[in-house]
This record gives sequence, structure tokens and C-alpha cells, in this order.
Amino acid sequence: MIRKCLFPAAGYGTRFLPATKSMPKEMMPIVNKPLIEYGVEEALEAGLSQICIVTGRGKRALADHFDTNYELEHQIAGSSKEAMLNDIRHLISSCTFSYIRQQEMKGLGHAILTGEPLIGDEAFAVVLADDLCINTDDGVLSQMVKLYRQFRCSIVAIQEVPANETHKYGVIEGEMIKDDIFRIKSMVEKPAPEDAPSNMAIIGRYILTPDIFDIIRNTEPGKGGEIQLTDALLQQAKDGCVLAYKFRGKRFDCGSVDGYIEATNYCYENLYSP
Repeated sequence: MIRKCLFPAAGYGTRFLPATKSMPKEMMPIVNKPLIEYGVEEALEAGLSQICIVTGRGKRALADHFDTNYELEHQIAGSSKEAMLNDIRHLISSCTFSYIRQQEMKGLGHAILTGEPLIGDEAFAVVLADDLCINTDDGVLSQMVKLYRQFRCSIVAIQEVPANETHKYGVIEGEMIKDDIFRIKSMVEKPAPEDAPSNMAIIGRYILTPDIFDIIRNTEPGKGGEIQLTDALLQQAKDGCVLAYKFRGKRFDCGSVDGYIEATNYCYENLYSP
């Protein structure tokens, strides 16, 4: 079914300068675990063990993190600190990691198109690591994979946001076909509140069918002069079907300072065990 998960991770992370001047934003820790590690754990829980990462200049720390550090592991072998590597060791042994570099930052659509050689002709998931999703039962990707098995089309995760925040997101207009599942009729990238078709915003979890690559290839630059995934998904919805799913769980926008602090506090209080 679905085996691969694509992580677009080539952005500069300018909202967190100067921290991201030399460190990928995806490596910023929520307590003691990098954002991207949470995302890979969510993918593996959903059965997606082939991890494909679109990187850029200055992102070597991503590949280093998902690799063995022999010197470090030798130094802490047999100590109480060794157990702190259990989670990342499990990911390294359970997943395969492949990387491709995005030469220019031309938008999310372009980043996903850059990952096409890693994906091939099969459906795949996409995770934006700075959208951190926390669940007490099935993770968001697990929920979406189950839906894909039923509907076999592209699916985007959505949540309701305050009307004055629609300018931060892609926003959908849809027809409810069953509880929490909508067939998309329209979608707009970062609309002003008065122009938004609803307050249901797309967050960083997608399942995409492989025809999306050809659609992106033929998508003109949109908002901000970038190739927007939202525009490609709208075309896919017009040609066939794209679903929006109001997922279960908590989501934190770790691309913003406020959301990052909120996520850190929540995870420290609810998940962290020293």
C-alpha cells in the first residue's frame, strides 16, 4: 500500500534566526528530541518505513542524526545515558533513509516535485516536521493511511482555525461526505479572512497519489511567486477527487515561536521522562 513518507526539509527557517543560521529548523528540539524525529516516529507507526528527505544547503545534520555515531556511542556504552539513544536507534534499525537536495527554494509544490526520484510511481505521505502532532491513540498519519485504504485518493489533514488566522494556511471549501471527511470543492492558499471559503485549514500531513507530480510540473507559480501545492491539489480535485480529513489529536505550529514554546511545555509536562 503506502510505504514511503516524504519530508520537505530544505527551508531556511528564518522565523527562528539566529538559531537556524547553522542548524536546520527540523533539528530544533522539543525538550530533548528533534522535530523531525517526532515526524519519523509518526510515519513508522503508520507503517511507512521508507523515509525520503528533501534537503538543502547546511542540512547535513539531518543525515547525521539518522546515522550511527560510533564515537559517542562508545563513550556512553554501559552508562545510564545509553538508554537515551533507544528511540533513535529503533528508528535507524527500522527505517531506510534517502536524501535529495533541492537547489532552489520555490515553494512546497516544488519541494515535493524534487522528491519524485525518491518516490517513484506510488502513493506516498508527506510530513511537514514543524507541524508537530501528538496523539494518545493512532497518530495522524495512521488515521490517514486507513482512510486511503478505503478511498484511494489524495487526502489532506485539516483543522479549524480562528478566522483571523486563515492568512497563514491553505484553506478548503468542501462537502461533508461523512463525519470529519470532506470532498474538496475549492481551496485557496493563505487567503485574507474576508476571502477565506471557510476556517478549515490544511496542516502539514498529506497522502498524495503519484499523478500529483505531473500536475505540479504543469502548475504555474502562485502566491508569493512560488509553486504552491495547494494549487496543484485544487487541480487534482477538479480532475478527480481530493479529500480533507479533520484529524484526531493535538497539533502545534512549531514554525512559530509561540507554537514552539507551547509544544515544548506540553511535551515536557506530558511526555518527557528523564
